[in-house]
Amino acid sequence: MTQGAPTDEQPDRRRVGDWAYNRLRVLILNHELTPGTRLSVPALAEQLSVSRSPVREAVLRLIREGLADEVPHRGAVVSHISRTDLAVLYEVREVLEGLAARLAAVAVTDEEVSELEENLQEHEAIVASGDLEAHMDADMRFHAVIREASGNPWLTTYLSQIQGQIRLAMTSTSVTAGAEPALHDHQRIFAAVKGGQAAEAEEAGRMHIRRLREALLNDPPLRDDTGPPPAGARR
Repeated sequence: MTQGAPTDEQPDRRRVGDWAYNRLRVLILNHELTPGTRLSVPALAEQLSVSRSPVREAVLRLIREGLADEVPHRGAVVSHISRTDLAVLYEVREVLEGLAARLAAVAVTDEEVSELEENLQEHEAIVASGDLEAHMDADMRFHAVIREASGNPWLTTYLSQIQGQIRLAMTSTSVTAGAEPALHDHQRIFAAVKGGQAAEAEEAGRMHIRRLREALLNDPPLRDDTGPPPAGARR
């Protein structure tokens, strides 16, 4: 389930902490650590074959990112993000994704354009195959490139955190606005970004997220779509 930690004889503590954080984040987003799972520092340190200090720091980073919650008498657990939480996240994401697309239309490089074109080609084949998990991965990669192309590191950080929480929520929320419409949205965003049309790129980016939020609000709720408010809202 896990891979070994860095094996230098005197590994840099920050590097080990980053490795532990990235490893735990992957396990959470891949649903190997499911919502409600206790993040015991001693147990995780043993599992990852590292000392407790970097694991403790990694868990604190996950809490700050909204992927874990601090629960009285239990310690840290993997967050449960409900449909209500998602609707709130999408309100913020709509604005930020629109801004990212606007900035990308001005700053995108030829290399990033090629990467987006390759992503869209792969995504089209995935949509035709009906593989929902692969669709979600392709969707995340598209938005990651747009974020990087914006050239704004703060925007990249905030959107990465929001997208991580959204991916986590998919363990218990089955709402989807459809893979094919998402692909068409991405194609419109890409066309505007590639053409340097900043205003059009922003509107396409915002409309994409707005449509996803409307799907959440209009779909009948599920029994497990309730839960505590987002971690950030409680602190």
